[in-house]
Amino acid sequence: MTFPHTIDVDAPVVVRRRITIDAPAAPVWRIHTDIDAWPSWNPGIETARLNDPFAVGATFRWLTGGLDIESTVYQVVPGEHVIWGGPAHGITGIHLWTFTEEDGRTVVSTEESWSGDPVLAQPREMHRLLDESLEAWLRHLKTAAEQA
Repeated sequence: MTFPHTIDVDAPVVVRRRITIDAPAAPVWRIHTDIDAWPSWNPGIETARLNDPFAVGATFRWLTGGLDIESTVYQVVPGEHVIWGGPAHGITGIHLWTFTEEDGRTVVSTEESWSGDPVLAQPREMHRLLDESLEAWLRHLKTAAEQA
């Protein structure tokens, strides 16, 4: 099976965000990729369960905003970046996370694309929802990593 190596830049909704975290990349990466622990630091996630070891092809289920999502890990470069995604409720999402350490701090960049009929029906609303979601996720990741 061939997996995407980047987001769908032609999708109707694409959001890019970044944040600088006052912590080295290794612990930020560990927090971010410990999927089962997401609900402990991200209040937007009700449940999360990794079904396989965290590697290409692994799947995980998570519940956020009332949406039950199953994602597949498409690409992993440990400590540097991860891409996951999949279909959920008519939306195909592809999510790229990049971790870059600079002087003991970590810049976390995220890009996500959404396509599908629900997105085409309400692109502005879907863009707003995704943008707010990624902003909150980054903010919660920063708090968790800086308190670790």
